[in-house]
Amino acid sequence: MSTVVLVRHGQASFGADDYDRLSPLGEEQARLLGGWARDCGFDLGQVALGTARRHRQSAEQCLTAYGAGPAAQDWIVDAGFDEFDHHEVMIRFRPDLAAPGALGHFLTQSDHPHRAFQQMFAAAVARWIGGAHDGDYRESWPAFRQRCQAGLDRLIATVDPARAVWVFTSAGTIGALLQGVLAIPDQRIFELNWALVNTGVTQLHCRPGRVSLGTLNGQAHLERRRRPALITYR
Repeated sequence: MSTVVLVRHGQASFGADDYDRLSPLGEEQARLLGGWARDCGFDLGQVALGTARRHRQSAEQCLTAYGAGPAAQDWIVDAGFDEFDHHEVMIRFRPDLAAPGALGHFLTQSDHPHRAFQQMFAAAVARWIGGAHDGDYRESWPAFRQRCQAGLDRLIATVDPARAVWVFTSAGTIGALLQGVLAIPDQRIFELNWALVNTGVTQLHCRPGRVSLGTLNGQAHLERRRRPALITYR
């Protein structure tokens, strides 16, 4: 049996020109995860991640705080653990937001920018997963799910099954992998996605032909600091 620990990346730079970079809070979240893993005696001897900068930065901060682990050149980097293209999903639903600065302008028109974005993006995701417009996207929802599952299958075939492997990835990827495990319908899967916290820990137990859930969205490393602001969802 292989144990795969899926870690959602730390808080990224929402609203900045470059989203794919951890915020200072995101870096702290990842360090807290590493310190907690060390204190609990978890083995971080095998590490995998997607290709995004926020995945790598989360792994770097976590492993530095942990104080040991494989060197970066030994990490498994697999695009199967990359997030879906948020920008494309958004602009297929709202083509008017494709122009430079259009999203920022849209958000500044709202008294509650995060809420306005969430409502708009939830509708965009619903269009993406609905199936009626698959030809509009470079990667449809079924194709995304297949890519994520293929990444997990490659990982299980590669790593030492006697040791856990920690995968630094994104919420969409985690949700896609959990959908089959928990038998969640397409129309409901993003209700789970929206609840996944930054640096939350989800543990899968993988046997030949079967994957089961061990832990979902664990956040003890954040809760023990007694600072509610550490728990974020974007």
